[in-house]
Amino acid sequence: MTHSNYDVVIVGSGLGAYTLAREFRKLDKEATLLMITRDDGVFYSKPMLSNALAGNKTAEQLVMKPVEKMREELAAEIWTETDVTELQPADHSLHCNGTEIGYRQLVLALGARPRQLPLQGDAADQVISVNDLVAYREFRERLEGQRRVAIMGPGLVGCEFANDLLRSGHEVQVIGPDAYPLSTLLPEEAGRRMQQVLEEKGFHWYLQRTVERIDTQNGAFALQLSDGEPLQADFVLSAVGLAPNLDLARAAGLEVNRGIEVDRHLATSAADIYALGDCAEVAGLWLPYVMPIMNAARALARTLAGESTELVYPPMPVVVKTPDFPLVVCPPAPDAVGQWQIEQDEAGLRALFMDAEETLRGFVLTEDKVKEKQSLTKQLPNVLDSSP
Repeated sequence: MTHSNYDVVIVGSGLGAYTLAREFRKLDKEATLLMITRDDGVFYSKPMLSNALAGNKTAEQLVMKPVEKMREELAAEIWTETDVTELQPADHSLHCNGTEIGYRQLVLALGARPRQLPLQGDAADQVISVNDLVAYREFRERLEGQRRVAIMGPGLVGCEFANDLLRSGHEVQVIGPDAYPLSTLLPEEAGRRMQQVLEEKGFHWYLQRTVERIDTQNGAFALQLSDGEPLQADFVLSAVGLAPNLDLARAAGLEVNRGIEVDRHLATSAADIYALGDCAEVAGLWLPYVMPIMNAARALARTLAGESTELVYPPMPVVVKTPDFPLVVCPPAPDAVGQWQIEQDEAGLRALFMDAEETLRGFVLTEDKVKEKQSLTKQLPNVLDSSP
């Protein structure tokens, strides 16, 4: 077994990992840096996956930079298609490909994987989820020539994919147990409005029910819903959420909850190990969105470079990529106490979440009202503030 030592090792090559590496290199040009990834290491924008189809973007066209360019720009070793098989925090080492690697500081940017539903039927294994470039490539190939698409999951990603598929000429059927779309992010009035507007545009909603089985039938798929209703589709896409990749951290004895537990410095329960991105739960918050990841990567880069930096989350509105129903969501914190104040007219809906002191804590804007995003964002307190 060979042995190598590095100042910083990053496990992962997604948005969080590459943003961290880039920000770290701005601060420290000399440290030895190793990145280990189970995929091919190309740099691309994962959020683009859910709206690339209508633009007829192939997987290759979504690649921003090949791994060779990333190695050069980051002055880093990048090991591709490599799994980390063991992590030993007490020894400051990890194992992969028969190599023991020593680190001074380690960052776990392990991402998350699509949740899998327990489906019955002989075609249950034909369901596809799209959470990386490889899966997007397969999605494009298998979608060729198919018209009717059933999408399991009326949440953020499911609705984005459905709108993209609709705009690229497909018939979309969106299925889920929720009473209305984006039910975990929107007040009911906003969700109902979204449902109605997108239905008028061509969405077929099958809400308050789930898919129980999928079977092949005459070259297509027969879906049986929980209320017994049959549904036909040529293609089935699952977008029922993400599960953080915790296996490596859990096996190494790190504290995990919904994600790998980290403090405001992104530090795990083990010395010199940090976690970032979709796998990390920061001070009790799991926010698998672009802006939280970018803010965390910048703060962690400074910490790794020797300037201990506490993460601050500013207000971070999410622009939902449903062009047939423009939508911006800035949800209140999970522990926020207050109520929604909702106004709507022909131009759209404005929902403001106000606390007892009439302080704005979150908002939802639809259609023409989305232009108010900037002015409302300025009124919001930080999601995570600096310590007093």
